[in-house]
Amino acid sequence: MNLYKVKIEPEALTDIEEIIKWYNEQQIGLGLKFKKVVFNQVRYLAKSPFIYSIRYNEIRCMLIKKFPFMVHYFVNDENRTVEILAVISTSRNPKIWQEKINKR
Repeated sequence: MNLYKVKIEPEALTDIEEIIKWYNEQQIGLGLKFKKVVFNQVRYLAKSPFIYSIRYNEIRCMLIKKFPFMVHYFVNDENRTVEILAVISTSRNPKIWQEKINKR
């Protein structure tokens, strides 16, 4: 099986860290649950990066199970990499998502 390499951009790691911190402030251990779910799903992208459809500008979005967030990522088929660009709340305006992604 040919796996893709998953690369999490620093901005996306910051997103994840901030979300974990926020969830831990709401309930002890909830941030850890979020972290486990996110990284399990991200690992799955190495096997099946094309399972989620393109939402805009070649960016695909994966909904995080049990949490209202989406992972925004780009598949580079030439390099066989999945680039995680952002993890953003589903309640945010899509224009904000695009502005954040376009800054990269």
